[in-house]
Amino acid sequence: MSWHGVLGHDAIVEEFRRAIGRGRLASSFLFAGPGGIGKRTFALKLAQALLCQTRPEAALDPCGACASCLQAAAGTHPDVLMVSKPEGKSEIPVQLFIGPKEHRRQEGLLHEIYLKPRMGGRRIAVIDDADYLNEEGANALLKTIEEPPPRSLQILIGTSPAKQLPTIRSRCQLIRFRPLPLETVAELLVSRGLVGDRSEADRLARYSDGSLERALELTDPELWQFRNTLCQRLTETPLKSLELAQAVASFVDAAGKEAPARRNRLRQVVSFAAEFYRQLLRRQCGQGPSSDLELQRFIQQSIDAGQSGPEQTAARLNRCLDAATHIDRNANQATLIECWADDLVAGR
Repeated sequence: MSWHGVLGHDAIVEEFRRAIGRGRLASSFLFAGPGGIGKRTFALKLAQALLCQTRPEAALDPCGACASCLQAAAGTHPDVLMVSKPEGKSEIPVQLFIGPKEHRRQEGLLHEIYLKPRMGGRRIAVIDDADYLNEEGANALLKTIEEPPPRSLQILIGTSPAKQLPTIRSRCQLIRFRPLPLETVAELLVSRGLVGDRSEADRLARYSDGSLERALELTDPELWQFRNTLCQRLTETPLKSLELAQAVASFVDAAGKEAPARRNRLRQVVSFAAEFYRQLLRRQCGQGPSSDLELQRFIQQSIDAGQSGPEQTAARLNRCLDAATHIDRNANQATLIECWADDLVAGR
């Protein structure tokens, strides 16, 4: 099902409908979940629904035709305030919240949210990239979260509650967004013309972890070329940790100087390894082969070589999943790659 074009989050829509129907809509929310699953799209559609001039709030069913809906859809609604990390910056500048030095507290989001709504009954602030709030910005925002102006709504969008200050986290109602179903990711890739055919969409979705953003990253042919290199090394008997770590580190460094790009590439490499061990374990437990013929070729090589038993394969899969968690926690990449490769060799 789809809520006005927002796929995969119908349960959250119902949560908001119930809260509004009971008159218990909170003033501050933290939307948390992986990137590329529609949190920002959901926040903006929620704003449109709450500001619609012809439909009741509790319906969360924007008409799409009134002046308010049209401006919200165009990103020009005067009562929808947006803040996000500027491109090329490592954090959200505090000036976006409290204004530049010469106009401190006279401009910025925290000034504007206290102004009277111009069109609707609310002022709605959407803080995208909230993972990149610095301490000064978070502390400036905290006062407004603690003492929100009447008929205001603040939505922070991030990947994990752990990346917010405890004071921010404890004062926002947490809404957890789950990864999209893989079928939904594939459907979005096709419907938006992002891939050529459904089979390609299915392949990208399989490795996307339920994120459209990650699926789009996978359109890079260099990733698939390296997957073959990686899988070939994973079939070697015995595994060679130094060579594996060097190959992965070189490929990750080739993504460029920006840390997010290198982190995304390492995440995809670890995801490829996890899928290799997942499919190998399925075969070792008597289940049918993968529909990915190229991957299946490497799986068969590993089985023929008698590289490991199911217990060791399961341990290696778990190590890949653990490594993925540490990537998202911004662990030192060089150390992580070395330890991960060593643990795969040890089968632990």
